[in-house]
Amino acid sequence: MKHKITTLLLCSILLSVTPPLQAAKAQEGEAQPEADSGAVICPPDVYWTTPDDCLPLGPSVYLTDMARMGITFPPRPLPAYPPDAELSKAPYYYFRVDPEGVTLYSSLADAQAKGSGGQYLLPGFVYVSYDDRAQNGGVYYHLSSGWWMPGKGARVSEISSFQGLLFRSTPRNSFAWAFEDIPVKSAPGYSAPDTRQRILPFQVIQVYSTQIVDEVGWELIGADQWVEGRKVASVIPNTTPPQGVPGGRWIEVNLDEQTLAVYDNYQLVFATMIASGMEPFWTKPGLFQIYQKKPAENMRGSDPSDFYYLENVPWTMYFDQLRALHGAYWRTRFGYPQSHGCVNLSLGDAHWLFDWAVEGDWVYVHDPSGKTPTDAALYTAGAP
Repeated sequence: MKHKITTLLLCSILLSVTPPLQAAKAQEGEAQPEADSGAVICPPDVYWTTPDDCLPLGPSVYLTDMARMGITFPPRPLPAYPPDAELSKAPYYYFRVDPEGVTLYSSLADAQAKGSGGQYLLPGFVYVSYDDRAQNGGVYYHLSSGWWMPGKGARVSEISSFQGLLFRSTPRNSFAWAFEDIPVKSAPGYSAPDTRQRILPFQVIQVYSTQIVDEVGWELIGADQWVEGRKVASVIPNTTPPQGVPGGRWIEVNLDEQTLAVYDNYQLVFATMIASGMEPFWTKPGLFQIYQKKPAENMRGSDPSDFYYLENVPWTMYFDQLRALHGAYWRTRFGYPQSHGCVNLSLGDAHWLFDWAVEGDWVYVHDPSGKTPTDAALYTAGAP
């Protein structure tokens, strides 16, 4: 009887200590069987298709949605690099003439004596180029054309150093330049909260999606980062030649975005911002060919009420009567219409394009918004 009681007591003691012993073993790392509680969640990542062994939920949904728009973490850089900065050097010294007009003289003595002038430049938008400067009883400039002129006006000391981008390959998504200081919103729309980030003028951004909110286009430039589309100049890569272009080499001018893109061998090789014709001097949409290249050109308006004279306009490429692609040393900003019909570029961009282009190259001018008139009767021969 005594042995039975002892055995019962021993069993009770063993049963009472077994759970703590099991817990201790678990704490020591001994594997314990786990009850089947359902499917396993995949590690956070991009999943283009649903895996067989896990569910891509939670952060993976967000990462995959971003990846479908081209947004990666960290962001994938554009396959681009800047052109040679030496291309931005001006080939001449330039001078802006007093808007009241000026008389040109055949000699410095005549200019100093204010004798009989050989030519009078009307009041208006007038720039000349010069190669010498004399100071004797006043300041006088010897122009590249051979005339002398009293120094009424101002030397051009600030020429835009802006340059576009060269590309190693065609980007997977659109990109843009800001042409003013822009606040970044956390969602599309004016009422969306600010992110306290700003995009600076001439800054390059990538564009992954566009939404219309408040009747305005908004561009997605990063995860939960949106900017107003009207304040950027976008390039939408399209390697399909425009209708009528027989090969893989052409220049595309987008009047709505105010950008220029160059394609060679069906690949984007260069892109930049421009300044095209403003109303009523629109740049005419259509398909053209460069018919003449000139390293420098003098351009003059015939209307006395809107007179302009621009001397030695560099890197000029005519494609539609008097409308040309050319450098504009008088402009410091690009990204919106400003010209009398020509496609204005920075000096560096015009120089690069001039070196790349040959007479006969195709120039495709279009306005995806449809706002630029296409009626040929509205267009004159054109002007810069």
